[in-house]
Amino acid sequence: MSAATTRSRTPDRLCAEAVDLARAAAEEAAAPGVVGEHSGLVSEGDRVVTHFFECKELGYRGWRWAVTVARASRAKIVTLDEVVLLPGPDALLAPEWVPWSERLRPGDMGPGDLLPTDAEDLRLEPGYSGEDEPPPASPVSEEMAELVEAEDAEVTGGTPANLPVVPTRGTIASVAEELGMRRARVLSRYGLHIAADRWEEAYGAKTPMAQAAPASCVSCGFLQPIGGSLGQAFGVCANEFSPADGRVVSLAYGCGGHSEAAVMPKPPVPPPPVIDETRVDPFPLRPSADSGSVSLLPDEDTAELGHS
Repeated sequence: MSAATTRSRTPDRLCAEAVDLARAAAEEAAAPGVVGEHSGLVSEGDRVVTHFFECKELGYRGWRWAVTVARASRAKIVTLDEVVLLPGPDALLAPEWVPWSERLRPGDMGPGDLLPTDAEDLRLEPGYSGEDEPPPASPVSEEMAELVEAEDAEVTGGTPANLPVVPTRGTIASVAEELGMRRARVLSRYGLHIAADRWEEAYGAKTPMAQAAPASCVSCGFLQPIGGSLGQAFGVCANEFSPADGRVVSLAYGCGGHSEAAVMPKPPVPPPPVIDETRVDPFPLRPSADSGSVSLLPDEDTAELGHS
């Protein structure tokens, strides 16, 4: 170990004794009454010492005022270098700053909010721009590309969606617009994978609802299929009583609202009335003479009493 290193670790005597100078500088920089007791010092180098004072400011628990003093070579006067408020070993600190793009969570956007996307967003890839050759599976055939080249078609700068006016007929941008390819960027394979992982985590086979379901969505009548490659593993729930109504669900997901889980039986149909066609019940059109309450024949007993 060299002599210079030994001297730098040993605090200079005059600088170490300049506690009053350091306290006065700290009280001048801070508010009155917030500078506490002297809590130590540290050597910063040859004839350079930093004094620490406790901070009594509300909300700054564990912080301390750091006052650095120094002395010139062969000089006996200690001068002030700087005063700053620094966090101590057990200081209360704010959380580490995180960029807004990493702080944003699903559901944070509200009406009128705009969410910009990075130009190099890995979830997106350039759509059809006309600058590159059409891929083999592109709707634009090789014959059409050769025809455009033969006719000296103009390549319009920018994507069709960003053009201020309708593209001139015959340009590649016009062809892309006729084919419905106005999107400047489309989902990349990485974007599809992270979307599938997110949907699988929210409405997948490992969720508690799916574990307790009587059957999976692949056999449910309320599942609305979707197109594209994601349609092989996902669909849209159309059951208004399901917790996943209107959401993209995995085909392995399930809930108690499955269309075939508990089919209600039809109400019983009463049997038709039984008609006995082998028996005939007589029904007279005119009542008999003795069917009434009063007899039509004369009664000798009643005649004596004066009854008619």
